[in-house]
Amino acid sequence: MQKLRLRYAKRGRLRFTSHRDIARAFERALRRAHVPMAYSQGFNPHPKISWIGAAPTGVASEAEYVEIQLVEPVAPADLVAMLDTAMPPDLDLLEAVEATGGDSLADRVEVSRWSIELPDVSADALRAAVGKMLAEPVVEVERLTKHGMRTIDARAAIVSATVHDETHPPDPAPAGSPCGILDVVVRQTTPVVRPDDVLSALRVVAALEPPVPAKATRMAQGRLDDSGGLSDPLAPDRVS
Repeated sequence: MQKLRLRYAKRGRLRFTSHRDIARAFERALRRAHVPMAYSQGFNPHPKISWIGAAPTGVASEAEYVEIQLVEPVAPADLVAMLDTAMPPDLDLLEAVEATGGDSLADRVEVSRWSIELPDVSADALRAAVGKMLAEPVVEVERLTKHGMRTIDARAAIVSATVHDETHPPDPAPAGSPCGILDVVVRQTTPVVRPDDVLSALRVVAALEPPVPAKATRMAQGRLDDSGGLSDPLAPDRVS
């Protein structure tokens, strides 16, 4: 069997779609594109698809990853062409590579880099709040789960956080409105610390309350390299 690793984007209104619905749309696209999928054995076989760290509902992403297995070889470029046309709008297949030996795709993902836009929050106010958060060794926040409220340490997962000033805020913010942009790198901990947990941490330490909902986009996933950047999970295996 051939194993392929894919990177796709979740954009626009699809950021409000759950991962379960994204997975269903992806499987329908595979069938429409007549991709020769490998299936599990048993009474109710399923296509062999492995999802890696799916983004939570309510956020967009430019760096979602999935691994699929095929029973017939397909050139990665051909798969991108045939599958992207079968995807629904705002679910875009960006890249495909053939998996070789070495680490699994899940082992190549240790951190995520998020861009969080906060309309009507100035960069200075956001920068001050981020400074207070980074100065704390522990910042506990509460998250509502299906088992009730849970307390997690959001600070422990944050590798770095920097603030940018957007002079032309994204829609629907009016022209001239401030828009602080937080670029934050977060470790893939258990439980996973999400963008809304980072915002909760800012509220806890600095009483920062954005007047309108923030917009989060995952920009990258991977391992931290020696320079503090993120390595590409689809890059070829290193030759020792």
